[in-house]
Amino acid sequence: MPDVFTADDARHWVLLTRAALAARRAEIDELNVFPVPDGDTGTNLYLTLDGAIEDAAAALRAEGGLGPADLVRECTAMRRAVLMAARGNSGVLLSQLIGGLCDVVTERRLAALDAGLLAECLERGAGKARASVAHPQEGTILTVADAAALAARATADDDGTLAEVSGAAVAAAQQALIVTPHQLPALARAGVVDAGGAGCVLLLESLHRVVTGAWTATDEGLLSAGPPRPRDEWRSDAEAPAPAAETEGAAGPGQDGPAFEVMYLLTGASADTVATLTATLDRLGDSLLVVGGPDLWNVHVHVDDAGAAVEAGILAGRPERVRITHLVSQGGARDQVLPLGVVAGAAGPGIAALLEAAGAVAVPFGPGRRPSASQLVDAARRTGAPSVVLLPADADGLMVAEIAARAATGEGLEVHVVPARTTVQALAALAVLDPERTVHANVVAMTGAAVSTRHGAVTVATEEALTWAGVCHPGDVLGIVDGDVALLAGDLVVAAHDVLDRMLSAGGELVTLVVGEGADTALADRVAARLGRERPEVEVVVIDGGQPVHPLLIGVE
Repeated sequence: MPDVFTADDARHWVLLTRAALAARRAEIDELNVFPVPDGDTGTNLYLTLDGAIEDAAAALRAEGGLGPADLVRECTAMRRAVLMAARGNSGVLLSQLIGGLCDVVTERRLAALDAGLLAECLERGAGKARASVAHPQEGTILTVADAAALAARATADDDGTLAEVSGAAVAAAQQALIVTPHQLPALARAGVVDAGGAGCVLLLESLHRVVTGAWTATDEGLLSAGPPRPRDEWRSDAEAPAPAAETEGAAGPGQDGPAFEVMYLLTGASADTVATLTATLDRLGDSLLVVGGPDLWNVHVHVDDAGAAVEAGILAGRPERVRITHLVSQGGARDQVLPLGVVAGAAGPGIAALLEAAGAVAVPFGPGRRPSASQLVDAARRTGAPSVVLLPADADGLMVAEIAARAATGEGLEVHVVPARTTVQALAALAVLDPERTVHANVVAMTGAAVSTRHGAVTVATEEALTWAGVCHPGDVLGIVDGDVALLAGDLVVAAHDVLDRMLSAGGELVTLVVGEGADTALADRVAARLGRERPEVEVVVIDGGQPVHPLLIGVE
C-alpha cells in the first residue's frame, strides 16, 4: 500500500475531528479565558467544523452529487465552506488552519498527500492562521500550530513516514499546549492551558488516528478521539508571569475589555478597501481577524462600538450574516439558571403529543411541509422563555434552524440550535434537559445526547433507485443506518433486525423504536422480543409516532 493520505482519509479526518470536538466542547469551553473569558471556544470550534461539513456536502451535491471522494474537489468546497461557517475568534483561526491545507491541495491539484506534502499542508495552515492575526500572541492556538508544523517538517525532511510525520506533529502540539500558561498570564492565573490550542491538539490527534489506521467507522458515533482524557491534563500549575506581560486588549478574568464581538461575511470588496477596513477595525478594538479573499472575507473583531464596526464594513463592501454578541452578558449568562424553552420537530402526531407532554412546542415537519425560519421564530416566542433550544429532528432543517436562531436574536430571544438530525436524536436530547442546570450546561448536554445517538430506520422503496446497498425496486424493504441505505431485504422485520445488529455492534444501552403511520403493531413487538432474548441488558422503549414514510425509526444510545 502506498504511504499516502487520500481523499477518503480526508473525509474520515473531518468527521472524526467533528466527533472529537462534539465530545470535548464543554471541557474546552471551560478553558476559555483568553482573549475574552466568554466560555465558548469549544462550542465555536465544533459549530464551525460542523457547519463547514454540512455546507461543503451541500455544495458538492449541487455540483452533481457527493460521489467517490476527490481530494481537489472536496478541498475546494471545504475551503469556502469553513470560511463561511467560522464562528468566533477560534472558528476563524480554525478556518485558516484548514484553509491552508486546502490551498496546497487545490493549487497543485493533488490527488493524495505523501509525508512531505502533509508537512507542507501543516506549515501552510499554521502560516495562514498566524498571518491572519493583526497582533499575534504566543501561548495561543498559533503557537501550538507552529510547533506541530515545525516538527512535521523536520520529520519529513528526515525521510519520516506519513505516520511518523503526523505523530511528530501531535507530540509537538501536545508539548506546546502544556507550555501555554507560561506564555499567557491569563492562563496561568486560571490554571488552564489555551482553549484554542486544545482544539488544535484534537484536530491533530484525529489526523494521526486516520493516518495510522486507528480510525474506525464507529468512531464518529462514539464521539471519541481516544480514551477519556483526565480533566487535570488540561489544567496547569504554572505561576502567572508579571502583569506587565499582558497583551493590550486581552481581557482575562476580572479585567475589562471590549463589550461586543462583531462578525460578518464581506463580499464586493477590493484589496484596497479591505486594507482600509482592517486598519479602521484595528483602531476600534482588538482580537481582529480579516481573512479570506478575493471575493469573500470573514471579519471578526471585539469592539465597544458595534455600529462603527458594521459601518466600516459597509464602506468596504457588502456585509452579510452580521452577528453581534454582547461579550459581558454572554459570559454571565452561562452561569445563570434561566427558564429554557424547547421547540422540536415532530414527524407524526404521536411524536408531537410526546413532545408537548414533555413541555416542548412541537412543529410538524416532513417532506414538503418543513417549517420556515419565521415559523420557528414564532414557535420560539410561544415557549414564553427568554432562552430557547431548537431541535430540528431533520437534517434538512438544520440550516433553517440556524437562520431562525439568528433572526430571533434581533427580537431579544436567545436561541440555541442542537444538531438533532432525526426524531430519535431529538428525543434523546429532550430526555437530558434539566431545569436546575444553566442554559449553557443544558445546551452542551443536549448536544452530546443528540450527536451520540445512532439512528436507523426501515422503509419500503416506491421506485427503482441506485443505493449504497445496490439497486432497489418498488416494494423492496430498505434498511437505513445513520442516513444511508445499508441493506435491502424482503421483509420489514428482517430488515429491522439487521439494522439493529449493525447499530448495536458498537454497543448500546437503550433502544428506541418509533412506530410509523399504518405500520403493523406487531413489527415493534417482534423486534423488542428478539432484543429481550438476545440482548437482555438493553432497555427497549416503543413509541407510537405516527410518522409517514418510515414504518419504524430506530435509535441506539
